[in-house]
Amino acid sequence: MSKIESALDKVLAKLPVLKNWVMSQLCKLWQKLLPYLNWIKNLNYATVKEFTVKYKWRILLLLIVLYAGSKAYDHFFPAIKKAGGPQTITSVIVEKKDIPLIIEATGTIISNSIVDIRPMTTNTVKTIHIKDGQEVKEGQLLFTLDDRNDRANYEKLKALADDAQKQYLRAKELVAKNFISRAGLETSLANATSAQAAARSAEVQLSFDSIRSPIAGRAGIINVFPGSLVQASNVVTTATSSTATSSVGSMVTITQLNPINVQFVVPEKDIPLLMDGKQADAPLKVRVSVGNDGKPAFEGEVLVIDNQVDPSIAAVRVRAQIPNEKMTLLPGQFARVSLNANTLKDAISVPSEAIVIGPRGRVVYIVDKDDKVESKPVKVLYEYKGTSVISGVESGSRVVVEGKQNLRPGSKVKEAKKATAASAPAKAAAPAPEKK
Repeated sequence: MSKIESALDKVLAKLPVLKNWVMSQLCKLWQKLLPYLNWIKNLNYATVKEFTVKYKWRILLLLIVLYAGSKAYDHFFPAIKKAGGPQTITSVIVEKKDIPLIIEATGTIISNSIVDIRPMTTNTVKTIHIKDGQEVKEGQLLFTLDDRNDRANYEKLKALADDAQKQYLRAKELVAKNFISRAGLETSLANATSAQAAARSAEVQLSFDSIRSPIAGRAGIINVFPGSLVQASNVVTTATSSTATSSVGSMVTITQLNPINVQFVVPEKDIPLLMDGKQADAPLKVRVSVGNDGKPAFEGEVLVIDNQVDPSIAAVRVRAQIPNEKMTLLPGQFARVSLNANTLKDAISVPSEAIVIGPRGRVVYIVDKDDKVESKPVKVLYEYKGTSVISGVESGSRVVVEGKQNLRPGSKVKEAKKATAASAPAKAAAPAPEKK
């Protein structure tokens, strides 16, 4: 510590000497600059004029040298090269065209018509006329129940009805001959009418033993077998697991598959757009895809838009119908729906990546005829799959799409060269066979 203290003491002792040296140097500098300061202070118009006239050729020569040097510097070191040159961009020319307004939604494939076949009477199954998954026609016979009792009852009542009719005809003849009274004829007519009604009722009961398909479609899994006892029931309970489907009260289900429907919901915010498109004469078109995106989409038309909004999900239900000739769509499948709600006429569209979001809102860069850019504020009216419909840009404008990251208003740009397909390498010619 003693050495450090001694060194500090020496430094402190030299500080006044250093101060005096600095002050002396400043005084010498001031003495040198003082004549020039006095000369500048005494400058006036007359002295400046005298100096200019005296050294005019020297001043003119100096100005010429400075001007020539500036031009030479600009020639060999242009401003473009000094600034890094024009920025490479990719641009598009925007034009007016019709843009479809697409609403995308998810939905479920549902059948256009589906019927659970159930018996109207308690009986046993006698014959099954169809197979699992068979296509059936409207009115085709599906099941026959044991009709022996119903047929016997019908035949008995039919015989009684025929006899009562004969009794009525005979009574008419007797009334004409005054053998019976008018009241007897009316009683005979009532008996005949009652017997015929009973016979028709028995015929209806007999028809319940022959179960026919009310619609055309595809039969599902048959849940009964010959000899199974079936009962009249209005309750149908279906349980589906990963391996099987079981039904209670349903002998088979007939499902119409062609055409088939798709049901989906449209958010409340898109309802005005949907209703505006519905006012047109042409029906709204839909494209439905199921499963992998690589599969072709199905095209159809909107059947109905529900008359109320579901407040729990803030959406309205929409049902559309699509053809299903190949029977590849089945009820219950998940579907992606694209609905063409309307069309914007003469709209300006640009790629969405051309729009820059900044402090002043959304802008695009426009390239003028001198290849300089200027920012243009725009308003996005609609956006779908990378394309935005905007306002604020005129048709025919050249809009920057790529390379806009470092652009500023007034920046010089150049268009990127389009990639050309590389020419295929020439194939080496096969050597000619040697002559023997």
